[in-house]
Order: sequence, then C-alpha cells, then structure tokens
Amino acid sequence: PAQRHVFQDAAEVGAVRRALLAWYDSCKRDLPWRARAANEPDVDRRAYAVWVSEIMLQQTQVATVIDYYNRWMQKWPTLQALAAASLEEVNELWAGLGYYSRGRRLQEAARKVVSELAGRMPRTAEDLQKLLPGVGRYTAGAIASISYGQATGVVDGNVIRVLCRLRCIGADSSSPAVLDQLWDMANVLVDRSRPGDFNQALMELGATVCMPKAPLCEECPVKQHCHARRRRLLGTCPAVPDVEDCDVGGCPLCPPATEPWDSSLGVTNFPRKAAKKQPRAARTATCVLEHRGRRGAPRYLIVQRPSSGLLAGLWEFPSLPLALGLQEEKQREALA
Repeated sequence: PAQRHVFQDAAEVGAVRRALLAWYDSCKRDLPWRARAANEPDVDRRAYAVWVSEIMLQQTQVATVIDYYNRWMQKWPTLQALAAASLEEVNELWAGLGYYSRGRRLQEAARKVVSELAGRMPRTAEDLQKLLPGVGRYTAGAIASISYGQATGVVDGNVIRVLCRLRCIGADSSSPAVLDQLWDMANVLVDRSRPGDFNQALMELGATVCMPKAPLCEECPVKQHCHARRRRLLGTCPAVPDVEDCDVGGCPLCPPATEPWDSSLGVTNFPRKAAKKQPRAARTATCVLEHRGRRGAPRYLIVQRPSSGLLAGLWEFPSLPLALGLQEEKQREALA
C-alpha cells in the first residue's frame, strides 16, 4: 500500500503513544473491569476478569454491561466458580444481554481451563486464541495486553474507526486485506511499556471522542496526526491540492474512485463499510399450550432448542418453521 497510509516515522509513533496515554490517564472512564485489572494481584483472576468484560462488551454498550458484569463477578469471582455453574444459571444471569452463545462459550472455555489446563489461563495472545473456544484475535489481544503486559495490538470497531481516520483509509474496512493492514498498524503503534493502557486508550478514544457521527475532533489528543482532519481543513482551500491522495493508481487503501471524498462528511468519510446484507426473513408458527395445575396456576409447555444454530440451547414454546409465501390454505395444511 502507499506509504502515507501507514505509520513509518518512529518520532511520530512515539508522539502518538505519549499523547494518547497522557489523555487516557486524565480522561479515562472509571469502569469496574479496569479497577479489577489494576488491583488484582493473581494473574489468572486478573485475566478472567478482563476476559468476562471483553465477552460482555462484544456488540453491547458499556452502560448496559456494568450491572451485568458486577453481578457476574460477585456470583462467579473465579474460573473455578464459573466452571462449576450450570448453563441454566449462566443463561439466567445473561438474560437481557443478548447473543446468548457468548455466555455459553465463556463457560465452556472456563471448564476447559479448569479441566485441561489445571486452572491456568494461557499466557500469550496466540495461545489464548488457539486454546479457548470463543476467544478470537481481538479478545486474545485484549486479555494478553491488559492482563499480562504483552505488547500486542488490538483491532475492534472503535480502533478501526480511529486508524482509518488517522491515515485516510477509505477501502472497505471489513475486507481481509484492509483488516490485515489495520492489525499491522495496531502492532506498530502499541506502546511497549504500557500495552494494555495504550490499547484501552485507543478504544476509549473511539468510544468517547472519535465517534461514528459528530466526532469531537477539537478534543482529540492526536488530532495533529490525523490525515482525515488535515484533509477536511485543507478542503476549504481549493488552491491546495489534496495532500492525502496517494497519486498511486489502484491503491488498495484509498477510497474507491466510485466513492470519492465527500467534503460535506469531513472525517466521517472514514471508515468505509461494505453494504449491509439484507436480514433473512423467516416465518414461524408457535404453539402456546397452557395447562391448569392443581391449584389453578397455569403451566406452559416449553422445549429446548438444539445445541447449535440460532438461539442454541435456549427454551421456547414449541414452534414450526413455515415456508415464506405459502397461501393460507397451504399454511393450514402444514400446521395440521
């Protein structure tokens, strides 16, 4: 890729690290998992506490997660406690957080650590990803950098947004080639002495300042290093050429020619995402069977869903998938 899309200057990398860490030290949010990571002396307990938070925070807002996290850690303060729990207990505590497979996989992995790894969490990002079900590249990097001080970068949605704006990366940010480039960049930038704090600072910046819409650019600690901001400022002066254009035909990281820079969007030109797939439509007939017990209290028939697939292992009223577009008469035949 064209060189202007990456961090090459060691002095600039150092300046970004210092500015971001200083901002984080003075502005970071007070979150329960951060306090545990900072104060827990036992390395396995520390890694477990970070792991739980990272799984809960996948596709869920921080404000929603806090209460769930506190209840979880109170009920299961160690891997061993979680491994001894039942799936029903886990699902009950998880109720309302959504994406239930996250809780199930977290418990499966805890049981594996206890039964196969003698209760000892893997000590590197590579081993965390390889040995623990449900732990991908991002979660492994977060646990390893925050809990163990491993100098490894992380890339989540917030980091993608920050890096794409810092370096005017306008290609589809979900494509494997662009993601690989962003991971390389995160690994170059991560501070060697405070990797966990640096990664959290980068994510915090995306969550609180470099937001998807209406980013607070003037409050950004690394605004001097942001190519998207520079391009927005220069865009007001037609005599100045677009300094952030690569002048390289077919650059894999520039915006595609079919979607050039839109000056009305400013820094929110980045990141670019592929068009969303249409959600799959499904029709289901559901049977609610009520039975009056001896004392008149209603009882209902529920069945457990299969252990894999959509909403795996959860309980529901008996249901039957229906083909889309069936005429009413055909529907009745199918139901009968």
